[in-house]
Amino acid sequence: MALAELYTQYNRVWIPDNEEVWQSAEITKNYKTGDRFLHVQLEDGTELNYPVDPAALPPLRNPDILVGENDLTALSYLHEPAVLHNLKVRFVESRLIYTYSGIILVAINPYKQLPIYGDAIIHAYSGQNMGDMDPHIFAVAEEAYKQMARNNKNQSIIVSGESGAGKTVSARYTMRYFATVSKSSSNAHVEDKVLASNPITEAVGNAKTTRNDNSSRFGKYTEISFDQSYQIIGANMRTYLLEKSRVVFQSENERNYHIFYQLCASAMQPEYKHLKLGSAEEFNYTRMGGSTVIEGVDDRANMVETQKTFALLGLKGDFQMDVFKMLAAILHLGNVEITAVGDERSSISLKDKHLNVFCELLDLNCDKMAQWLCHRKIITTSETVIKPMTRPQAVNARDALAKKIYSHLFDFIVERINQALQFPGKQHTFIGVLDIYGFETFDVNSFEQFCINYANEKLQQQFNLHVFKLEQEEYMKEDIPWTLIDFYDNQRVIDLIEAKMGILELLDEECLLPHGTDENWLQKLYNNFVNKNALFEKPRMSNTSFIIQHFADKVEYKCEGFLEKNRDTVHEVLIEILKDSKFHLCANFFQDSPVAISPFSSTINIKSARPVLKSPNKQLRMTVGSKFRNSLSLLMVTLNATTPHYVRCIKPNDEKLPFEFDSKRVAQQLRACGVLETIRISAQSYPSRWTYIEFFSRYSILMTQQELSINDKKQICKTVLQRLIQDHNQYQFGRTKIFFRAGQVAYLEKLRSDKLRHACIVIQKSVRGWLQRKKFLCIKQAALIIQQYFRGQRTVRQAITARALKETWAAIIIQKYCRGYLVRRLCQLILVAAVTIQAYTRGFLARKRYRKMLKEHKAVILQKYARAWLARRRFQNIRRFVLNIQLSYRVQQLQKKMEEKSKENHGLLERLTSLASAHMNDMDTIQKLELDLEKLTAQKRTCEEKGKKEKEDSEQKILKLENQNKELQEQKKTLEIKLQEKTEEMKEKMDDLTKQLFNDVQKEENQRMILEKNFQNQKQDYEKEIELLKAEIKILKEEKSQLQNEIQQEIVIQDGLKMEVGQLTKQAQKIPELQKEIELLQTQKLDVEKQAQSQKRELREKMSEVTKQLLESYDFEDVRSRLSTEDLEHLNEDGELWFAYEGLKKATRVMESHFQSQKEIYEKEIEGLNFKVEHLSQDISHLQKLFREKNDINDGIRLEVSRLTSENLVIPDLKQQVSELENQKLDLENRLQEQAIKLKEMSHRPHYELEGDRTQRRNNEAQNEVNIKEKEGLKVKAQEIEGMSNGLIQDGTQDEVQNKIKQETTRLTVENMDLEEKLDMKDRIIKKLEDQIKTLTKSIEKTEAHVPTSAKEYIGMMEYKKEDEERIIQNLILDLKPRGVVVNMIPGLPAHILFMCVRYADYLNDADMLKSFMNVTIDGIKKVVKEFMKCNTPRQNKNCLKHFDLSEYRQILSDLAIRIYYQFIVVMENSIQPMIVPGMLEYESLQGISGLKPTGFRKRSSSIDDTDTYTMTSILQQLSYFYSTMCQNGLDSELLKQAVKQLFFLIGAITLNSLFLRKDMCSCRKGMQIRCNISYLEEWLKDKNVQSSNAKETLEPLSQAAWLLQVKKITDDDAKEICEHCTSLSTVQIVKILNSYTPIDDFEKRVTPSFVRKVQAMLNNREDAPQLMLDTKYLFQVTFPFTPSPHALELIQVPSSFKLGFLTRV
Repeated sequence: MALAELYTQYNRVWIPDNEEVWQSAEITKNYKTGDRFLHVQLEDGTELNYPVDPAALPPLRNPDILVGENDLTALSYLHEPAVLHNLKVRFVESRLIYTYSGIILVAINPYKQLPIYGDAIIHAYSGQNMGDMDPHIFAVAEEAYKQMARNNKNQSIIVSGESGAGKTVSARYTMRYFATVSKSSSNAHVEDKVLASNPITEAVGNAKTTRNDNSSRFGKYTEISFDQSYQIIGANMRTYLLEKSRVVFQSENERNYHIFYQLCASAMQPEYKHLKLGSAEEFNYTRMGGSTVIEGVDDRANMVETQKTFALLGLKGDFQMDVFKMLAAILHLGNVEITAVGDERSSISLKDKHLNVFCELLDLNCDKMAQWLCHRKIITTSETVIKPMTRPQAVNARDALAKKIYSHLFDFIVERINQALQFPGKQHTFIGVLDIYGFETFDVNSFEQFCINYANEKLQQQFNLHVFKLEQEEYMKEDIPWTLIDFYDNQRVIDLIEAKMGILELLDEECLLPHGTDENWLQKLYNNFVNKNALFEKPRMSNTSFIIQHFADKVEYKCEGFLEKNRDTVHEVLIEILKDSKFHLCANFFQDSPVAISPFSSTINIKSARPVLKSPNKQLRMTVGSKFRNSLSLLMVTLNATTPHYVRCIKPNDEKLPFEFDSKRVAQQLRACGVLETIRISAQSYPSRWTYIEFFSRYSILMTQQELSINDKKQICKTVLQRLIQDHNQYQFGRTKIFFRAGQVAYLEKLRSDKLRHACIVIQKSVRGWLQRKKFLCIKQAALIIQQYFRGQRTVRQAITARALKETWAAIIIQKYCRGYLVRRLCQLILVAAVTIQAYTRGFLARKRYRKMLKEHKAVILQKYARAWLARRRFQNIRRFVLNIQLSYRVQQLQKKMEEKSKENHGLLERLTSLASAHMNDMDTIQKLELDLEKLTAQKRTCEEKGKKEKEDSEQKILKLENQNKELQEQKKTLEIKLQEKTEEMKEKMDDLTKQLFNDVQKEENQRMILEKNFQNQKQDYEKEIELLKAEIKILKEEKSQLQNEIQQEIVIQDGLKMEVGQLTKQAQKIPELQKEIELLQTQKLDVEKQAQSQKRELREKMSEVTKQLLESYDFEDVRSRLSTEDLEHLNEDGELWFAYEGLKKATRVMESHFQSQKEIYEKEIEGLNFKVEHLSQDISHLQKLFREKNDINDGIRLEVSRLTSENLVIPDLKQQVSELENQKLDLENRLQEQAIKLKEMSHRPHYELEGDRTQRRNNEAQNEVNIKEKEGLKVKAQEIEGMSNGLIQDGTQDEVQNKIKQETTRLTVENMDLEEKLDMKDRIIKKLEDQIKTLTKSIEKTEAHVPTSAKEYIGMMEYKKEDEERIIQNLILDLKPRGVVVNMIPGLPAHILFMCVRYADYLNDADMLKSFMNVTIDGIKKVVKEFMKCNTPRQNKNCLKHFDLSEYRQILSDLAIRIYYQFIVVMENSIQPMIVPGMLEYESLQGISGLKPTGFRKRSSSIDDTDTYTMTSILQQLSYFYSTMCQNGLDSELLKQAVKQLFFLIGAITLNSLFLRKDMCSCRKGMQIRCNISYLEEWLKDKNVQSSNAKETLEPLSQAAWLLQVKKITDDDAKEICEHCTSLSTVQIVKILNSYTPIDDFEKRVTPSFVRKVQAMLNNREDAPQLMLDTKYLFQVTFPFTPSPHALELIQVPSSFKLGFLTRV
């Protein structure tokens, strides 16, 4: 469609306006090609004939539906007025300060603090695509960060704009974003240091200007370095063109750099006293602008903040004080008074206070400084001349020195900041943030503006090339034919400035001349460029300025001061004085040092497109212009090596008013910053780009049914476009997108709105017709009714006369009498009939009542006999049932006894085998000892022979010794006699003898020791060899005593064997008793069966007799003959006669069924008894095997026992004690039998059987322990007695002992023979029992059902060993995989098992074991997760711990539980979070209600027809998965509800936050979609029965936001309703939604700013938080309710998958 065809009636255009730049007008008459005027009507109603040029028609206005878009490139008509209007609507009406323009982010300074920069906003933009959210500085930062991480390529963010446009704040927010999203895990706090550099550089480099209270007076490029994990590791800063002239001069209403005012505000502080400062009004350099205070700024507080940031960067107090000294010295230098002395001289007083303070602070020579500030030294080839300076020259020299010092100080601070931000590791990538001045043009432009505009020309060139490159890449990617686009190339301007013999080179050349002046340089420019270069002009009315045509505008520069500012020189003498300063910082500033290599050169290896021009003379000092050119060239190399991102800051008005839009100023800045150039480049090609799916979703309404029947949506879009737009040059089909020329989307929107408007008209027509028809039918019906009544009344009036009234009255009287007669006659007939019927009826009822009484009397007699028979039968059944229960209980007790006996037999067998092996070992040791004795006897004989020889040599000595030996032997014999007597007494009374023996032995030993000492004293003088012999004798005696002790131990062991054999015999004796009991059971079984059969026979006989009697008592034929047919029918109906007979039949059936059930019960019980008899037979066979094995072992044991017992002398006494123990054991068994009898008597109390067994077992164990202790005491006493006796008995008594041993062995052999005979008898009895059991099993096989064996009863504990603790924790906590076993186990099974182990440790009363187990359990839980008694049942109270209180572990376990819960919540949130925004906000649950609008360069991620995109179903499925998982794992219902509430809060918060940040989602249709999705969530809550979790309330803010999008927003009542309804939304949130409301179609209306202000005024009284975003990290407080476990510990089964086979259930 041709563009001229769009200029039709009702379309709108833009016409130029002097005040608003552009003004909107509506076309009132169709434009035809060739018309010279366009008939339009302005918005104020005035009509205008606007002259037009057919080749350049006025720009068309976009439809209202496209106004307010996030991206300017989404506008169908791309031109300056459309851009300006879109920005104005967004800024003024929607209060949105950010807008995309292709790859540029346009940021308009609101001059007001907005709540859109919090951490919640940062987290909301983190990870999002750039087009998915509303435009924001954080979106640009996220895009740069994402591209760096994805492509491993360095990035740059170029922030530019006028002074006061917000460049510094924007750069600060980007750095803050990087510091937040890329926080490192180390403790270095690198991010904080990077952010801390901003306040310092702002303090020393920012100042108040007429345009901005915090204007950056220097350019800054900050490289933020990242490591391989993309975390900040450091930063580096590069500065450009500091405005040094501000140090010594400020214009009106401007200030010097902030740091001076901060220092003056802190002058009264003690630490600054030595600086001798005062208020800012006291110094020339701070009061020059006349404005020393900024409204709302506290310089003192800012000074504190500056000091903190210095400290954070590691720049401590000494460094800070040195910096403050330099700054104070500059202020004092500015106050140095220079007086004129004549016309050619000037002087400074040596008493000048400020001069002295300046020299004192910098440690300078005051005399020299006073002299050389007023003089200069001129050095020629022949001599040196000192020339005085005039006062203006001296003032300039002083100011130049101040500027030089401040410049060095600024560079030094930046250098120290860079050192503080250095990093030890290697830089992987970096993101550079360039905060640089935008294009500037003032009334008077000087050298600074020239350099700034030169830098902007370079940046604009780079920007144009980048935009052109992106466009080319987009076209090539989509396979669109590439055509060259004409765009502005500013290379000619750059060549004019920096090329050879350009402006900068001519300026440097003039600076080299000693007498160079600004006028001479300007004349050179005129000569070289006027009329030769179209971009250079000479002003008509001035000879001191020149004009350059920049890309943004023409700028006129004043040449005054260019040379001086370019030279930037200070007199050499002053520099030398400063070099000699003793203040190290001042001296270092002016030392000759080589130029430092830039840190950026090592990281960038890309060459610039144009070679950098070098200075013509390297040895000469570089000028400011050449330095700036070199640094700018290096910056361009850096930017070309990175991927740039552009932020253009716009200043909306010069008065700094919030949300005021000055169209002139904004248009000027848009032209200057390149936004309009981007728009122009885009508009020349195909600016509007839609994906096929977006186009299909938006314009499906324009498609025909035939077109929609095509399956390929791409082909549908092509077919529709070819039909709608005839000119195929107006669009192009790419691979994934459709490219449109300017205006085509507006044309499509017009077609769409026309189609919708036509559809609305059709709907309205139909509805209005239906309403009118309905109204007409109602009126017609009313008219008919009125006519009906009217006609009726008229007919009545015509028909009524006097005769007709009389006839009617007569007819009525006749009717009255006739009807009365008929009624009376009928009443008399009815009365006669009723009396007759009553007579017959009453007679029949009386007869019937008599017959009934007779039948009841007979039935009572029958019931009496039947009930008596039933009572007797019930009594017999109960008696039989009790007998059966007693029999079953006795069988169970017998079975338990047999099990216990079998366990004891197992233990005895193990002991016998161990004793046999021990006896064999002892025999070997005894044989070895006998051999040793023989050797010792041989040695003794040899020693005696030697002694005889020695006795012959010393007979006299031996005689004396023999006498003494005889005396000793006599004493020894007497002692032996006494000892024998004492041993006999000890045998009678064991306790008394032991004490006496110990006393006698001690006395004897004391006497022996005394005698031995005397004897040794006598023998020492005579013989040493005799002493050796005595020592050998002592050794032999000790060995002998050891052998005797070992023999005694063996005897004791043999006694134990005897006792065990005795026990076996007793157990064998009990077998006949068991046999008798089994026989009794069999006889009882036979009796029961016989009784049952006899009872059945008796019952059958009785029933037959009863039926015979009944049949005989009634003669049915007689009865029938007496009764009439009617009576028979009544009897058949009532059934009274046959009722008794039927009752008897039912009774017999019940009795038969009862007998049958009793029979089945008896058979089952008999089967159970037979099963138990089988167990008894198995146990008996097992015992028989054990006895046989014992008989085989007996032969070997006999020999061992005979040999061991022969050496024991105290056996009779021990036997008595053993017999006493056996008697005690018998008493215990008798007691056990008595208790068993009691338990049988208490069989009706089955709940206490287990407790009785436990108490019985504990008593047995306690009694056994007492018996064992007594037995051990007796063994110890016997061993002591034997040791004492054996130590005193001489070698001669050994023969007697051997004889006794032989006698004992013979006696034991006889006893063993008797035992063998008894065992044979028992074998025979067991065989008989087996035969009987076989016969019983054959009879039982005939029964139908099998009774299962009674299961063991457990007490709910798990027995474990301490060394198994690690395995338990490993299997139950660390290695447990819930997904594999959760289906097959009860919830919380591992916790139940752990508690059963705790109960076992408590049962053992082992504190160490319990503490160790609890600590291991807690440690295991920690590894995996990087007041209740009132609810217990009596059984649970019984399972509680008895000995330990675990309250100290409760807090630890509760903390662990809370930690696990929150970690579980985090895991669920991480899983569901990516689904929330696509499913809740982007997915269209209501099909056919599309919320899509045209998009621009930044494409949003649409969810339409995207199979990989999450939907609302995905969220519901994920919630159901969480719910089922929690239920399967047995999570408590209250905890489950709290988890659901937390998840619903997350869903609501993330959805609402995304809604706040997405203007394209704030529409009425999207509100319907959100409300539908909320209803799905509410239905899910109802389906899962978790409505009581309060999860629905967490969605209330989102629900109110959806309602707010749908409600009408026009009148005051609407505003009041919004304030009353939206109680869960804050004021900021409501205003944000209203401002962001975006109509999807032309039929919707925008929210007017007045309505928003009205709502805001109504909400002012609210006291709510000013935060816009909800805290998605908020966690509700969790409470853990106590719910008793429904599972009994004693019934819990441990699955084999747990691998806990080493645990034993107790």
